[in-house]
Amino acid sequence: MKQLRFLLALVALGFGSIVLAQGRDWTTVVGKSANGSFVVGNPNAKVKLVEYVSYTCPHCAHFIAESGAVLRGKLVRSGSTSVELHNAVRDRLDLTAALLARCSGPKGFFATTDAIFAAQDDWVPRGSRFESINDARISSYPRPAQFRALADGSGLSDLMRKRGMTDAGIEACLNNEAELAVIVKNTDTAWAKIHGTPAFELNGKTVDTTEWAVLEKSLRAAGAK
Repeated sequence: MKQLRFLLALVALGFGSIVLAQGRDWTTVVGKSANGSFVVGNPNAKVKLVEYVSYTCPHCAHFIAESGAVLRGKLVRSGSTSVELHNAVRDRLDLTAALLARCSGPKGFFATTDAIFAAQDDWVPRGSRFESINDARISSYPRPAQFRALADGSGLSDLMRKRGMTDAGIEACLNNEAELAVIVKNTDTAWAKIHGTPAFELNGKTVDTTEWAVLEKSLRAAGAK
């Protein structure tokens, strides 16, 4: 009862949002930004980070692996920071992966993204070899069939099956014109302002680094905790 009275007193004094933020795991909260990108964390977070990434970019995979325990595991979880993942597609394999990740929906998007990056050393070389050998044939297919061929040939389809996506779900995903349009539009927006991946915006301002150690200092300075 004393604790309840204390919390009510804090709310009355205007500290309610702080109490709620500290008592909640904000990594479970995923929404969409105005441009359709997925955002994880407190919508009212003081620190807002935008990550521009490519699924076939090895530096992006390294960043995701290196930053995850602190960035999402602590800074997002606490409610102090939100992270928007903004596509900056570089090639057809990347676009295929981006479609599959988005088809996981808000609840599954970031976990699927992590899984795709974690397996990058497997599916990217396989996909690149498959595409190189079969490029003329694949290019003659309708666009959704190109994506399906690349997903199957790279092993991305197998990865999605392991995550519970059915063959019908994979097929529907790779035929989703609305999701494709979001990715293409966001990619155009990204490459109009960045020069490579990964790239970052912190509270609307570019952070000139690709290194987690440097970015973490900027996040802490902005109030991430």
